[in-house]
Parts: sequence; C-alpha cells; structure tokens
Amino acid sequence: MSFASPVFLWFFMPATLVAYWLLPRIWRNGLVAVASILFYTWGAGPYTFLLLSAIAVNYAAGLVIDADRYADRPGVRRAVLYAAVTWDLGILAIWKYAGFASEQIDALSSALGLGHSPVIELALPIGISFFTFHHISYVVDVYRHSRRAQKSPVQFVTYIAMFPQLVAGPIVRYHEISEQLSDTQRNRADDFALGFPRFAWGLTKKVVIADTIAPVADAAFATSGGDMTTATAWLGALAYTLQLYFDFSGYSDMAIGLGLMLGFKLPENFDRPYSAVSITDFWRRWHMSLSRWFRDYVYIPLGGNRHGVAKTYRNLFIIFVATGFWHGADWTFLVWGLYHGALMLIERATGWGTVVATGIHLFLRRALTFLLVVVGWVFFRAESLGQALTMLRHMFVPSGFGLPEAVSAALTNQRSVMLVLAMLVVLLPGSFVLGRVLQAGHSRPATVTRYAVMAVAAPCAAIVAAAGTFSPFLYYQF
Repeated sequence: MSFASPVFLWFFMPATLVAYWLLPRIWRNGLVAVASILFYTWGAGPYTFLLLSAIAVNYAAGLVIDADRYADRPGVRRAVLYAAVTWDLGILAIWKYAGFASEQIDALSSALGLGHSPVIELALPIGISFFTFHHISYVVDVYRHSRRAQKSPVQFVTYIAMFPQLVAGPIVRYHEISEQLSDTQRNRADDFALGFPRFAWGLTKKVVIADTIAPVADAAFATSGGDMTTATAWLGALAYTLQLYFDFSGYSDMAIGLGLMLGFKLPENFDRPYSAVSITDFWRRWHMSLSRWFRDYVYIPLGGNRHGVAKTYRNLFIIFVATGFWHGADWTFLVWGLYHGALMLIERATGWGTVVATGIHLFLRRALTFLLVVVGWVFFRAESLGQALTMLRHMFVPSGFGLPEAVSAALTNQRSVMLVLAMLVVLLPGSFVLGRVLQAGHSRPATVTRYAVMAVAAPCAAIVAAAGTFSPFLYYQF
C-alpha cells in the first residue's frame, strides 16, 4: 500500500487518524502496532510472518541481553547478540542476496564448462532492508546499555513495524525513539498541526513533481545504445537525478508528517543534498538516517578513524561496499557504492572535503559535486553496467543532440516545465529546507506557504493520486 495510493489517502490514513483521536492516549501504541501489521500485510501478504518471526527473535534476544542474571556474564550477552544479528543478517542474505549469488555461481560454472547450477528465485519482501536494520539497532543499543530492553511487546512492535517508516525509512535507531514509545501525553491537535503540512508537501513532491518527471527518465534509460545521443543521455541522467530526490525525499516528508500526526518524531532524512559542496558533504545531507546507522553500527565498531590512515581508508571502503549492496543485489549498486567511496577517499586524502568555500568557489564546488552525483546516479538507475557505461560515453563524448521518438513523446510541455522548476532545487540556498519550514516555521511567509501547500498543492496531488496515475516509491524496491 503506497502512501500516494487512493486506498491509503481516502481510507487507511483517515481511519487510523480518527481512531487515534478517539481512543484513549494509552492505546496509542496498540493502535499503531495493529495498523502497522495490517499495512504491511496489505502489501507483503504471507511475508508478514517473516517480519513477525524477526520481531519475536529480537524481542526475546533483547530481554536476555538485558536480564539482570546475565549482567556479570558478558560471554552470554555477547553470544545472544551475535546470534540475533546473525539471524537478522541471515534473513537479509537469503531473501535479498541468495538469488544474486546463485546467478553469479551459475555464470561462473557455465564459463568454466561445468554446466549450469541451480538459480534461486525468491521475491523480495518489501522493507526487509529497513526492518532488519531496526532490529540490529535495537539489540546493539541494548547490549551497549544505551537503552534498556523493551519489556512491552506492543511497544516493541510499534517501534519495528511503525507503518510511516516500515517500508522505506527513515531508519530509526532505537535510542532515538525509545522514550517516545512510553510518552502518551503529547497534544494530538498540536501533533496534527505540525504533521499534516509536512505530509502534504511530501505528497506533492512525489505525485506532482517526481511522477511527472519519471516518464522522461524511463524513456531515456530505455533507449538502445544505437539510438542514444548526448542529449538523450544527459536528459535521462538529469531527469532521474531529480525524480529520485523528489520521490525519496517526498516519501521521507510523508513519513515524518505521518509520524508527527501519530505522536512520534522521526529523524530527518534529507538536508538539501544537491546543494552539497563535496561528496563528503553530500553524504551528510543524503539519506542521513542510513549514513548515521552505518556510522554507529559499522564504521565506529571497525575503529572509525582512530587507528591510522590505512585502517580509516579500509573502514570507509567497507562502508561504501555495504552501502552499495544494501541498496540492491546487483553489480551496478556495488559500482555506485565504490564510486562514492573512491571520491570520499580522494577528498579525505586531499582535504577537499573540509575546505570552506565562498563566492565563486562555492558555486563551482556545488556545480562539480552535483555533476559527480549525477554521474553516480547513472550506475544506480541503469539495468546493467553495460547500459551505464553506454550512457556515460554518450554524456561525455558528443554523439548528436537530437532525441529519439519515444523520448520526444515523453518530453511534453508539462514535463519540460516541471523539469525546469525541479532544477531550482539545485540553485536554492543550502540551508533552506521547505519541509521543516512548513512543519515548524512561525514567520508570515512560512504560514502563507503552509496554507498554500495544504489548500492548493495537496488537493491537486490528491486528485492526481485519485486518477490512479501515481507510481510506487522508488525506495520500496530496497
């Protein structure tokens, strides 16, 4: 069930919010837990049992790790932690990566003349990468004594399965939300006033902007190598760059807004990433909850930057290999991760990532960073490495500026205008984040913009969604 689908907008969300307003505050977690399981079952069907089994294992593991009887037995606590994390990563490995691994084994076996080997075909349960990281965050936080284990199974299900963030984030570390799970005293009217404008803006970004641009990117990336031109390659790369940002940041705005309306403050996930002045800065602004998760649970445990330059580079390399493969079991994602990792290492070695720029230097650095990010997104979007390399070759080696018929048909006047307007996100000041202004801004311009979004933009987006012209969120596939 997509946030931008009619069934969610007209039935599920209103019913959940009405129940939240009518039921006693102490029932909040129970309502969210039940609604979340129903939400996941709608889209995942029998895979709900996989989610529930992971919830049961990690809930029990947390209780054992935090039990007083094992306080002076670190070996037991560590063994339970390792068992729980192995279980979580095992689920992810089987359902997300087993098929890819078996395909590579089959290809190698055939290349060596050994015949074909079995290829595993498993459907990918939606949100598996996200709820796996939530489980690992929980057991590690409890093991570190950062937070006590959650005694209430209802509150634990609420944390893991909370439908605003269940299938595409933000990734919520347990210590960020543990106190909120037991706080039932928040003012529901205030929460709605804060959350609905944020949700409405996210819906607008997704339905009005991202979905309008999507056919242009799809047509360009579907163009064969023989028909590809420089204009087509650049148009496709830029269209996808904008589509992905407005799609994913729109989802995050909707998730944060929904969380607020239900009494939870979820972490921010974007901070104007296309205004970054370096790749290092980009990763402080793009999918911030993923970056924070890898920092806290992988990079720092590996040693971070505390054990010399060589090990720091090794740790960064591991992080970006993991980041690439986290997004998908395909060589294109691995290359995308390695590409960003290599740029990060270069910036760290040269000091480029920490240089302060002003004036024309600031403009040039933003332009260069944006260019590097666009190149990376070609690998991220392409169906294969061959397709990515073909597009990049046409982008940087002039091969004509005409557009194939399918791309020209996709590039209507409406979509051309939307592409130009969407590009303004690259030019706005790096400190200006409209979603946060809409949520909590108190100035007159913020108030006017808030009413404009709720009274004009959101109804238009809802009409488009009602017409059934929306597409699934891009990050649902991860």
